[in-house]
Amino acid sequence: MRKEDRIKYWLKSAKDDWKVAKHLFEKGDYPYSLFFGHLTIEKLLKAVYVDRLSENPPYTHRLVHLAEKISLGLTEDQLELLETITDFNMEARYPDEKFSFRKRCTRDFSKKYLRKIGELKKWLIKKI
Repeated sequence: MRKEDRIKYWLKSAKDDWKVAKHLFEKGDYPYSLFFGHLTIEKLLKAVYVDRLSENPPYTHRLVHLAEKISLGLTEDQLELLETITDFNMEARYPDEKFSFRKRCTRDFSKKYLRKIGELKKWLIKKI
């Protein structure tokens, strides 16, 4: 597959996941809306990875790791956000016995982070 096709693949997959994230939010499934927000950012980072390094990205869900590999020059706030978004992946997939993540994912909490994910999404797309 050509480099351009691999980039398009990651961008299309991220776009589809973002659509699902918004749909899940609208339906009140807040933890999984944030999980799909994580997938969106992960796939955009992988698109930037292919664009910058001309190779397939590593099999990882760790967003900071991906960002560091492609030298994005992130601010401390952006790095902190990537860590938080990575936690959404882990906490949605592997809940603790108290389901604390699910309880934390109120409408307002999820709306706040989906807005931040949306802003990061736009920023990453501009990097390609």
